[in-house]
Amino acid sequence: MTHTLKTRIRVNTLNAGLLKITRHSLALLGLACLAVVLIFTSRPDLRLSASHNLLGWLESRQDNPRVEDPSVQTVTHMPLVTLSEEQEAVTRWLSRRYKVSPEPLSALVSAAWAVGDRMQVSPTLLLAVVAIESRFNPFASGSQGGMGLMQIEPDAQLLALRPFGGPLAAFDPLTNLRVGARHLQSLIEQSASVEAALELYALATGQHNGVEYVNRVVAEHKQLEAMTRQAKTLDVAQNKR
Repeated sequence: MTHTLKTRIRVNTLNAGLLKITRHSLALLGLACLAVVLIFTSRPDLRLSASHNLLGWLESRQDNPRVEDPSVQTVTHMPLVTLSEEQEAVTRWLSRRYKVSPEPLSALVSAAWAVGDRMQVSPTLLLAVVAIESRFNPFASGSQGGMGLMQIEPDAQLLALRPFGGPLAAFDPLTNLRVGARHLQSLIEQSASVEAALELYALATGQHNGVEYVNRVVAEHKQLEAMTRQAKTLDVAQNKR
């Protein structure tokens, strides 16, 4: 098979996937960034350049995918003033630590609180997993096939991703958060402890040292929890004045 024919087949396959996602109203700019990443996977320099723009997807999405749970917000950009004291403290800390713009990050933090409350999983634990898995890079790709913020595997999570547009929706930050949180919740329910569940999560995302992974997630979780406690204490003190 000639190089030209192989390239044409690759492009046609990509176009079919992109059209499927477009029907579910993903933003054109986000699709363009995704196309760059998929087409030029053999060019590290171009892949790095594309990844620098990936957080723009949070801001550029013009419409929302159809979701089964209308109670979970799908806003991808929100001002800090709309957050609770705890959420704002976490957002500011994560923004400084991982050099992420606070406005799109605030939407992710707010979504983590909504999803965590619904699934009875600590929102700061979800954000800790995101931090360790991808450092808040929505286009992160793992060696074992994991994609996006929580490094979910599209093949393993195909049914969960289908309502959001299929496998490529794994690169949508809020979709990735929801699907990853659901997977983590199921592991927690099956395990004797959160730490044991995190080890299983590490195994699924291709982490070679489960103990080290758990320690890193737990340390990040404790730091985020400290931020929420500090914000609560400050809020209570201000309300007493």
